[in-house]
Amino acid sequence: MTAKARFDPITLEILWSRLISIADESATALLRSSFSTIVRESNDFATVLMDSNGDSLSENTVGIPSFVGLLPRILRNMLAAIPKEEWKPGDCIITNDPWLATGHLLDISMAAPIFYRDRLIGFSGSTAHLPDIGGASWAADCGEIFEEGLRILPVRFLEQGKENGDVSSLIRSNVRVPDQVIGDIYAQVSAQMVCANRLCEFMDDTGLEDLTELSLLLQDRADQAMRKAIGELPDGTYHGSVNADGFGDDETHIQCAITIEGETLEVDYEGTSAQIARGLNSVMNYTRAYTVYPIKCALDPLTPRNEGSYRSVSVQAPEGSILNPRYPAATSARHLTGHFLSYAVFDALSKIVPDKVIAASSSPNARGVFSGVNADGDRFSQVLFGSGGMGASSHADGLSGMPFPTNTGAGSIEALESSAPILVWRKNLLTDSGGPGRFRGGLGQEIEVEILSSTPVRLSMLSDHNKYPPTGLLGGHDGTRCIIGSDRQTVLHPKARTVMQPGERLKFQQAGGGGFGDPRQRAPEAVRKDIENGYVSAEAASQVYGYREMEN
Repeated sequence: MTAKARFDPITLEILWSRLISIADESATALLRSSFSTIVRESNDFATVLMDSNGDSLSENTVGIPSFVGLLPRILRNMLAAIPKEEWKPGDCIITNDPWLATGHLLDISMAAPIFYRDRLIGFSGSTAHLPDIGGASWAADCGEIFEEGLRILPVRFLEQGKENGDVSSLIRSNVRVPDQVIGDIYAQVSAQMVCANRLCEFMDDTGLEDLTELSLLLQDRADQAMRKAIGELPDGTYHGSVNADGFGDDETHIQCAITIEGETLEVDYEGTSAQIARGLNSVMNYTRAYTVYPIKCALDPLTPRNEGSYRSVSVQAPEGSILNPRYPAATSARHLTGHFLSYAVFDALSKIVPDKVIAASSSPNARGVFSGVNADGDRFSQVLFGSGGMGASSHADGLSGMPFPTNTGAGSIEALESSAPILVWRKNLLTDSGGPGRFRGGLGQEIEVEILSSTPVRLSMLSDHNKYPPTGLLGGHDGTRCIIGSDRQTVLHPKARTVMQPGERLKFQQAGGGGFGDPRQRAPEAVRKDIENGYVSAEAASQVYGYREMEN
C-alpha cells in the first residue's frame, strides 16, 4: 500500500492537526513553567516538533513566527557538532551562538531526541528569550559580540536526564538573574518532555512505527500549497526597499529584489548596507526567517507551516552586509534590522499583488531594558514591551497597539510592576498617529514609566523609526515617528545605554502604522467614526481627508 493510499486526505488532516496540538501543548508547558515575564507575559518563545531527519513536522501556533522556521536549521547545526548517533534518551542540547541559532545571545535554543520503542523517531525543539545573558545583555551599542554576553556552542545541558553541572554553573556565574535564567531553561526542558510524551502517545494511538511516511506527505502538502500560490504570480523581478535609522549618523538601507520563475521565488538583498560596528546586524538565519515569514503571510496564509512551506523560497544576502554579517559582528539588537525585511518584501510584492500586502508597521517597536537592584537587594532585569500600529491593507485599517512581523505582546502591566521597581503611569493610543489613507494605519501609543528604585537603574533603549517613520503604500501617508524622552535628560539616545535616577520618568511614543491608498478616498462614515473615537482629530479629518462634517 502506498503512503498516499494509507493516509487519505481526511486522515491526513486529522493527524496533522494532532501533531500541531502536540507542539501547542509543548508551548503551553513552556509558557506556564517559565520564570521570566519575557516568556510568560510577552510570548517571546516557540516550540516545534521535528522528524528524525530534523525537518519540522508541526509548529506551535502562538510563539514567535521566525523562531519556528529557524529550529530545523538550528538542529542541523547541533547535529553537525554532536552526531545523531551520540544523542541518548534524556539528552537536551542547547546553544545560543548567533550564527548557529536565532541571531543573538539572549535566545537559548534547545533540542532533545524522541525515542519510541528504543528507536529515534524525532526531535523536540524550543527557543526562548532569556531575561539576561551577562555582558551588555540586550543592547544595541556594542561593537563586537564579545561585549554582548556569554556565548554557548552546542553542548548537553542534560545528559541522559541529568544536569550537566559544568554548563549550568557556567551560565549561573555569568548572568545577573541566575535563578530566572536557569528556571527558564528548565521550562524549556519541560516543554521538550511534554512534546516527547505526547508524540509517543500519538504513536501508540495511530499504530505507526515511525514518522517517515507521514512526515514526507505533510511536507509535500505544505510545499504544494506554497508552490501553487507562487505559480499564480506573474514571472519577473520586482524591487522593494526600506530605509532604517541605523545608529547615529550611520543609517542603514535594505534593498530587495524578488524574482519569480514558475513555482519558485528568490529574494536577493544585493545593494543592502554593509555590516556596522553596532549590534544591529542580522545573521543569515534570522534574515531568512523574517523573509520567508511575510511571504508565507501574503501568499499562503492558511496552510499550516512545516518544512515544506519554505522549500520553494530561496534567500540570498551579500556576505559582510547587515543581513549576513561576518563573525564577530555585534548582533544583540538584530531585530532592529530584521523586522524591516517584511516592509522591503511587501514593497516589492505590492507591484503585483497589492491586495495581499500591508503598509509598513511600527515594528521594530521601542523597548526598554531596565536592570538594577530592588529594595530587597536582589538584582532584576526587566523588559518593557510595547507596540505601535500595524500598517493598513487594501481592505482594512491597521490594528492599533499590535506588533508585526513579530507577535511579542506587552503582557500584564501588573506583572511588570511586581517584578521590578517600575511604575507605569500611562499607556494610551495617540490621536492622528496612524498614517492617513483610504484605509488608515494603526495608531501608535504613548507609554510613561517612573523609576521607583532608591538606587540608579540602567536603561538600554532599543528603538527605530526615530528618523524614518513607517511608510504608507500606494498613496497612503506615513505613520508618525517614534519619540523617546525623559523628564530629566535633555538627550536620550534611542539605541544606547544610559542611567536613570530614582523618580525619573521615561516617556516613549510608539510609531503609527502606514496608511494604504489615497486618504481622500476614505469613506466619510469611517472618518466620522475615527473622530468620535479620538483616532483622528477634526483638523486632520478636514485637511488630510477632506472631511466636512456639515456635508456628511
